[in-house]
Amino acid sequence: MASVKPKKHLGQHFLKDQNIALKIVEALKNECNLPVFEIGPGTGVLTKYLLQKEGAEFYALDVDTESIDFLKDNYTKHSDQFQLQDYLKYDVPFDQFNVIGNFPYNISSQLFFKIWDDRSKVDEVVCMIQKEVAERICAPHGNKTYGILSVLLQAFYDIEYLFSVSPGVFNPPPKVQSAVIRLKRNSVKQLSCDEKLFKRVVKAGFGKRRKTLRNALKDLNLSDTVVAMEVLNQRAEQLSVQEFISLTEKIS
Repeated sequence: MASVKPKKHLGQHFLKDQNIALKIVEALKNECNLPVFEIGPGTGVLTKYLLQKEGAEFYALDVDTESIDFLKDNYTKHSDQFQLQDYLKYDVPFDQFNVIGNFPYNISSQLFFKIWDDRSKVDEVVCMIQKEVAERICAPHGNKTYGILSVLLQAFYDIEYLFSVSPGVFNPPPKVQSAVIRLKRNSVKQLSCDEKLFKRVVKAGFGKRRKTLRNALKDLNLSDTVVAMEVLNQRAEQLSVQEFISLTEKIS
């Protein structure tokens, strides 16, 4: 197979720049030598360098048959490491692992929610995503871009914005700027509140982000004591991760 054609419906924009590809791969520290899963390998621009890394087990997952066939044809010795799998529906068979990839932009948010669901397993993530999404995930409270993923991910990960990437290094060039970020699991094993309720509170708060939390959280059937709390006079973007945790403790 000569090439892989980028497919619009899969949100594919294939990285062409080898230097950037190498920077992304080198950004994955993997100090614990855990298995590494690449999401959406496409033409294998990251895959080539990931296969050169010694020690850790490596697998590439893609929903694009053409991509998986291409990688198997070009890296025949590693064909069993390329799997036709949708990470969003995949139960990774390891207790702990790392994630890397040039995430398809149309499902990047879904991928991060899956990573949050797998937070007890996913130790480190290095990925290229839309710059706007990267800035949102890294944003501190009080920032207008601070949102659901900011709170959920920052509760369990230390997050770094590594560098920006221009559209010209992709085929086809996306209409947006891109960025590479790294997430490293922090020392929090479990929140001091109900984690499912925490997610509900965060999503509800930002679901009506222009309203005060008192209005945004109405559907959670808050007690009169909670409704009277001063913190509910604020909007979701004004609360830190710890304040969301404390609020959830009082609601439960």
